[in-house]
Amino acid sequence: MSDTAYPSVNDLTLEEKASLTSGGDAWHLQGVETKGIPGYMITDGPHGLRKSLASSTGETDLNDSVPATCFPPAAGLSSSWNPELIHKVGEAMAEECIQEKVAVILGPGVNIKRNPLGGRCFEYWSEDPYLAGHEAVGIVAGVQSKGVGTSLKHFAANNQETDRLRVSANISQRALREIYFPAFEHIVKTAQPWTIMCSYNRINGVHSAQNRWLLTDVLRDEWGYEGIVMSDWGADHDRVASLNAGLNLEMPPSYTDDQIVYAARDGRIQPEQLDRMAQGMVDLVNKTRAAMSVENYRFDVDAHDEVAHQAAVESMVLLKNDDDILPVAANAKIAVIGEFARTPRYQGGGSSHITPTKMTSFLDTLAERGADVAFAPGFTLDLEPADAKLEAEAVETAKNADVVLMFLGLPEAAESEGFDRETLDIPAKQVELLKAVAAENKNIVVVLSNGSVVSVAPWADNAKGILESWLLGQAGGPALADVIFGKVSPSGKLAQTIPMDINDDPSMINWPGEEGHVDYGEGVFVGYRYYDTYDKAVDYPFGFGLSYATFAIDGVNVAKTGANTAHVTATVTNTSDVDAAETVQVYVAPGKAAVARPKHELKGFRKVFLKAGESAEISFDLDERAFAYWSEKFDDWHVEAGEYTVEVGTSSRDIAAVAVVTLDGDGKALPLDEWSTFGEWADDPVGSKIVASVYAEGEAGNLPQLPDNDMMRMFLKSMPINSMPMLMSDGGKAITAFMLDEYAKIAETAE
Repeated sequence: MSDTAYPSVNDLTLEEKASLTSGGDAWHLQGVETKGIPGYMITDGPHGLRKSLASSTGETDLNDSVPATCFPPAAGLSSSWNPELIHKVGEAMAEECIQEKVAVILGPGVNIKRNPLGGRCFEYWSEDPYLAGHEAVGIVAGVQSKGVGTSLKHFAANNQETDRLRVSANISQRALREIYFPAFEHIVKTAQPWTIMCSYNRINGVHSAQNRWLLTDVLRDEWGYEGIVMSDWGADHDRVASLNAGLNLEMPPSYTDDQIVYAARDGRIQPEQLDRMAQGMVDLVNKTRAAMSVENYRFDVDAHDEVAHQAAVESMVLLKNDDDILPVAANAKIAVIGEFARTPRYQGGGSSHITPTKMTSFLDTLAERGADVAFAPGFTLDLEPADAKLEAEAVETAKNADVVLMFLGLPEAAESEGFDRETLDIPAKQVELLKAVAAENKNIVVVLSNGSVVSVAPWADNAKGILESWLLGQAGGPALADVIFGKVSPSGKLAQTIPMDINDDPSMINWPGEEGHVDYGEGVFVGYRYYDTYDKAVDYPFGFGLSYATFAIDGVNVAKTGANTAHVTATVTNTSDVDAAETVQVYVAPGKAAVARPKHELKGFRKVFLKAGESAEISFDLDERAFAYWSEKFDDWHVEAGEYTVEVGTSSRDIAAVAVVTLDGDGKALPLDEWSTFGEWADDPVGSKIVASVYAEGEAGNLPQLPDNDMMRMFLKSMPINSMPMLMSDGGKAITAFMLDEYAKIAETAE
């Protein structure tokens, strides 16, 4: 068979079909070479390619991989709020896959940062599903635009590392639909990732790999997913059950293809189901053939480093800038304190650990640019006790400086795939060093390195400036220098709230679970949805970030465009003499609702680059989903009629202007019956007329008269009408019968 004669599942034997549903080894598909189906490579890479040098043998080595561009992990890149930039990162990652003959790169990971202690927060995008989906889609679209596949992960509810291989995430349908699914849903519907990776954990008691409701009913039937689903490495515990659920590919292989053959022969797997799963694998291979056929391709190392550089610049979030301590003047006498300045922590640990093509620290950058600074490491990058000699040297170095740049943060041992953090605090020795330096010099800028938020409040008074740099990838040194010395203004915005205390987070009461399960008791109130709704003090709110420029937002207008849709316009102006970018954020706040809803939710954002004094008009289209909640009563999205407030601002707590739009609602209503409460009858367009008749007939003496006072109305509101006899004996029976009869008459007439 020629290379261009692409097979279909109909060309394969039962044994060959079965073989396609499991890997060839830890990093390769199991091809059928005799039928022209190659066993292409798939490998790690949420923020760059991690191709292990041992991968040719199918082995795993997390630290020994081919050189590749290390872009900022999602912890940083998410703070860019720049989907176009993220798309460029995706394109670059794909080019490196083409060079290395990798057909599918495993990422991005869009699981929600339910709790900032989550050990894998560094490679996830946000506490907000709208932001996560609308940013990470750039990776998927960018990679796949070059003919290489992505693997959107981890589907679903992988929000902790503790007991991640077996824990049951017990979550309400509403929380799944509003918080933990939407990022996946958006990316599936807009970019069709070629593969999706299921999570390790169970969801409401069922392992993701064996969850037909998850992998077939929701993913394929509801969302229209067209690609294949693979297991996370070792997440498939029952190949037959998983295949029946909709899992196309087991990774790594358990070498049990014979079990699938037997199951197909004895009817435990229907032929059409095995055909669907195997055809998906054939289709995946065919999608990647063109890119994998390119010979002698070499990506532009310097060009990709420049993309990483720009991504790092836009990842940084300026949290504090008292007395305009930043940017630092070129002629300032500078002291640099902290080992991170010399030995940067530029990525997270675990399966995403990349060997960078180049690496330039902040100190290296300053040396290259001819800057004369004094440096002292101050501490070691471990969890060992403080070194008094290093501390004394750092304090002395800082004494006479005009500005002290203190590089603090979390060492690699503090956060990684495989375990969750135990505290939000940075190591105590770093805080004590900061306080000691501050006693000698008040002009301190703290530069943070961390993969998830850290506590700031306990030490913030010791610093005039705080720059949250996250993990910046291989070009972090030059990017930091650009921002700190004012070559470019910081433009990052927080993708997760920084709480005052970890115990303020609503998930802590159920974190990280017990006895094999974790209850998501906070429901939809995750991150700012909780803090803002319940007016909880935070250190820095979701969406926050300072600039060297100043901006104004005005001219906000909201126009209704359909029964439940709207168009938003606003003008943003750079009111300073500094060229910079601002991110305008749109939140929707529901009015009176039948269910508990967050105070507001992000439903649009736009990053705008403006020259000094420049203005731009921006617009947003709000579709029906922007106003909807998931109704467990209707088992569907539901828009209630009424007023909604549209908020336009620069963080969840910095709202510049609001406008109100009145929507018609979607008209959804459930049929009334004896189990419907009196209040539900009264709120229903038809039922309300019948309730009015009950009172009228009572006044006329044709029915027992319901007491009409405030207490009785409140009592009746939550009472199913079949309980009326409890209240009024035979009279209650008569009222219930009357209501049901009248409703039946109306229903019959409507037919």
